[in-house]
Amino acid sequence: MKSARIAVSLAAAVAGSAFATQALADEVNVYSARHYDSDDRLYQAFTDETGIDVNVLEGDSDQLIERIQREGVASPADVMITVDAGRLWRAEEEGIFQNVASEVLNERLPASMRHPDGQWFGFSQRARAIFYNREDIDPSEIESYADLADDRFKGEVCIRSSNNIYNQSLLASMVAEHGEDGAEQWAQGVVDNMARDPEGGDTDQIRGVASGECDLAVANHYYYVRLLKSDDDADREAARKVGIIFPNQNGRGTHVNVGGAGVVNNAPNRDNAVRFLEFLASDKAQKIFATGNNEFPAVKGIHKDPVLESWGNFKKDDINVSVLGENNPKAVRIFDRVGWR
Repeated sequence: MKSARIAVSLAAAVAGSAFATQALADEVNVYSARHYDSDDRLYQAFTDETGIDVNVLEGDSDQLIERIQREGVASPADVMITVDAGRLWRAEEEGIFQNVASEVLNERLPASMRHPDGQWFGFSQRARAIFYNREDIDPSEIESYADLADDRFKGEVCIRSSNNIYNQSLLASMVAEHGEDGAEQWAQGVVDNMARDPEGGDTDQIRGVASGECDLAVANHYYYVRLLKSDDDADREAARKVGIIFPNQNGRGTHVNVGGAGVVNNAPNRDNAVRFLEFLASDKAQKIFATGNNEFPAVKGIHKDPVLESWGNFKKDDINVSVLGENNPKAVRIFDRVGWR
């Protein structure tokens, strides 16, 4: 049977439950803040392998957290999926998840991609890379994120606003590595080097480099791959003007974040939910993550998208991503203090 998929808006979020609340042996109800068509392949592959239907409710993370809280013990939600450790942490703080002990998940996923108590698990990785203008910048001049705050690059940096969760987690990693004072010095330096006030999404930062508005930008790697593989000639031309750098190779490694999921606290189909998470760590599912949205798989040895393969291996920061969530409030306060809007 084909998986059911429902999009939820704010208006829909105040309506009744989308699914029946009784537990059924052949279904799992997934509340997802991922909005990629390729995820449909994940759901269908799970159904094909197990016979368990996947019912999907889509919305942004805050909507889904609010909905699960409102539904309470009657919630039909079995699994919540979202992106970035900061959002997983918010769901954890609101009591959305329950602890899961799974030998499969513990063996398949690296320790850095698992919550210490099994509240949630990371299934795909997103590198927060630095992008540079090929004509104006020698990539050998950029070794670390610290270079973005160097006086050499005053007026040359494009980066998103401080309310972006990707930037909040990047700064949270700085707090873990350098302490609050060191992280604040870096954030102030980046503000001083901005080419313009923060605006737009990750793709807009890369386009800013291609257009010459700035020489350096920060974005998740897969936005760049989308431009490289776009059907639009202008997108591909823009991407060709830009190079990618994986910073901190002589130190802690490039900051990576996660697409992750956990079993909801009152899951009516708990066994199916755990089975679904274990499937997401399988070779089959990991290949879909790696090719569908050009993400890095969480499991080692999985064949990646050809563009990602062409970049070779690079050192990733192995900090447990739960720390990024724990440091999120500190990062937000630092952004406020340095005037990063």
